[in-house]
Amino acid sequence: MNVAAPAAVLFACNLNRVRSPMAEGLMRRLHGDAIFVDSCGLRRGEGDLPDPFMMAAMDELGVDLTSHVPKSFDELEDGSFDVVVSLTPEAHHRAVEMARRHAVDIEYWPTMDPTLAMGARDTVLDAYRAVRDALDARIRLRFARARTFGG
Repeated sequence: MNVAAPAAVLFACNLNRVRSPMAEGLMRRLHGDAIFVDSCGLRRGEGDLPDPFMMAAMDELGVDLTSHVPKSFDELEDGSFDVVVSLTPEAHHRAVEMARRHAVDIEYWPTMDPTLAMGARDTVLDAYRAVRDALDARIRLRFARARTFGG
């Protein structure tokens, strides 16, 4: 599904602490500032710090999300997105509501919640890596970098 890159993309999940910040960071890693990207949740996750396992998994790829502050749909500074990618059923319902007010394409990418993983640190971190890697593959497929002559 290699579609032309949009100008602005929003990734949404429930709390904006794990899945949507991962997707935002991976999209920025792929496109830099060429595409405006943001993330949010239905509501803001507890506390102002991102999930430490999420930060560790992303740090393995050189993506620094330590400055990420969780925010809700209501806290978005701009609602002008070309594509909203919802990662949970609940966020998808909110994205559909958003599409009623704005001309925006809505995509639903069901994404496992790695915070449900139990066990030793390595087991939990592996669950976060699996989500990270699945999002990375999906983002690269959907939002592939445009190639130009000679580049």
